[in-house]
Amino acid sequence: MCTAVTYKTKDFYFGRTLDYEFSYGDEVVITPRNYPFHFREKGDLNEHYAIIGMAYVIEDYPLYYDAMNEKGLAIAGLNFVGNAYYNEKIDGKDNIAQFELIPWLLCQCSTVKEVKKLITQLNMVKEQFNENLPVAQLHWLISDSKETITLEIVKEGIKIYENPIGVLTNNPPFDMQMFELNKYMQLSNKPLKNNLAKKLNLKQYSRGMGAIGLPGDLTSQSRFVRVAFTKMNSISGEGEKESVSQFFHILNSVDQQRGCCELEDGKYEITIYTSCCNTNKGIYYYTTYDNHQITAIDMYKENLDGNKIIKYPLIKDEQIKMQN
Repeated sequence: MCTAVTYKTKDFYFGRTLDYEFSYGDEVVITPRNYPFHFREKGDLNEHYAIIGMAYVIEDYPLYYDAMNEKGLAIAGLNFVGNAYYNEKIDGKDNIAQFELIPWLLCQCSTVKEVKKLITQLNMVKEQFNENLPVAQLHWLISDSKETITLEIVKEGIKIYENPIGVLTNNPPFDMQMFELNKYMQLSNKPLKNNLAKKLNLKQYSRGMGAIGLPGDLTSQSRFVRVAFTKMNSISGEGEKESVSQFFHILNSVDQQRGCCELEDGKYEITIYTSCCNTNKGIYYYTTYDNHQITAIDMYKENLDGNKIIKYPLIKDEQIKMQN
């Protein structure tokens, strides 16, 4: 279970939580412009936009969970189990495997508008990366500083939804997630008004009563509502530190703590990492479950004209600053 969100102040920010019971060995990975991406059915792409994001690298291939390119386009893939539907190969189409979609789009597109054009020829094929990695059932949040969409590939075909709030969780499909917000129109960041009975002397007994009814459980639909409310009412300064700090506060509203979501095998789902991309500056920020200190990696401090991927292992141990 995961949550992705966008946020705009002076710059544009994009990121997500990755909630799961274990990690494959995630790293922040920079793919420079001349790294040869091999696509199973489309051949090699030897020159492309540089990319930075969180990935599991296997066989020298970055399997990105979320990433942005040097043009400011960003994508995150979130679990969409039971609804995602992939096909067999179709002649005349761009046959792309699920694990290839993020690099396929980020290598070639600089805007959401270009993404929409490219995926008109897309056919998502149900091909595994290898026999040990099953095909992930996903849908995607795709964004630039001007536009955000949700991409879903279901049995009925490719669905592209305009996403006016810049939020995505898991199930149900995005149109149903958005419809659910109709139930919560009464939520407010302001004090409650007495609409029950004017003749009764009803009083506020606590701050924050305008948010009574905001769901607090861990389901994807409730997380969608909660982070939408948090983001749409969020205020911060325009500076980088204020913006990044506020972005992490927004996603912390749906943080998953170990012990609260037990799975059938006795494991627990937790927020393994939380990311924040400044798509204007090419900076990738992250925290991990056991390390709340924000760590930053600037793609422009690396040689983006190289042909080897650059990997930064996550700093996972808690960083505590002693003040005395």
